[in-house]
Amino acid sequence: MKIRLTGKNIEDIRPLLPQYGLEETDGPPELIVCYGGDGSLLGAERSFPGIPKLPLRDTGSARLCDDHSHARQLQNFVDGKTVINRPRKLEVLVGSFRQTALNDIYIHNSDHASALRYQVWLDDQLYAEEIAGDAVGLSTVHGSSAYYRSITHSVFRVGLGLAFSNSMELVNHMVISEDSEVRIKIIRGPGVIIADNAPERIIMQENDEALLRQSEEQAAIYGLENFMCPKCRFLRHLKQYPFVRMAR
Repeated sequence: MKIRLTGKNIEDIRPLLPQYGLEETDGPPELIVCYGGDGSLLGAERSFPGIPKLPLRDTGSARLCDDHSHARQLQNFVDGKTVINRPRKLEVLVGSFRQTALNDIYIHNSDHASALRYQVWLDDQLYAEEIAGDAVGLSTVHGSSAYYRSITHSVFRVGLGLAFSNSMELVNHMVISEDSEVRIKIIRGPGVIIADNAPERIIMQENDEALLRQSEEQAAIYGLENFMCPKCRFLRHLKQYPFVRMAR
């Protein structure tokens, strides 16, 4: 299979791939093997949208449980045992600007010394006349364990997550339908749109509006459940906090 290998420490994994019939190519790849963490997967999807991905954790920074050694994951993949997930992406539209994201899209205050003020519509119904805070944004199910979780201290399994970061008003974070649309109008900015870890930015000024919704585009990711394994996650935390011990 013709592949493209992406990530920071790819030399650590490169010698292993030919043993499983994975041949690197400079031409159109059939598969992207992204070696690293969550950011590497997001970057690979941005650079090669729609092409199937096989994400593998970088063992230099992330210990793996016995079930998810690189050799075992690669063997399962070539044996056809690895499940492919097709999560839908998000999109944001501001005028002629459009950007997609696999995890989340947020509008942040560009000036950290000044709160962002904005209005919110849900499916063309006014939800909030004026909110002041650091950010507002939409998350996918896949992204719910990332920034959305740090804001809301929760995750979700269906729908889209709407979160308000450091809001001065009493507004509820909520999970909305996948068919819903969220419209944000800036009352006082500037605001900056951030989609996943994309380097591209667009600045929103007073009276600018952004439409956030689920996109028709899908990603194709093999072994996403392996990549997000709770046992592997625990081992990563154990490396960071060695005084933590697994409950008996």
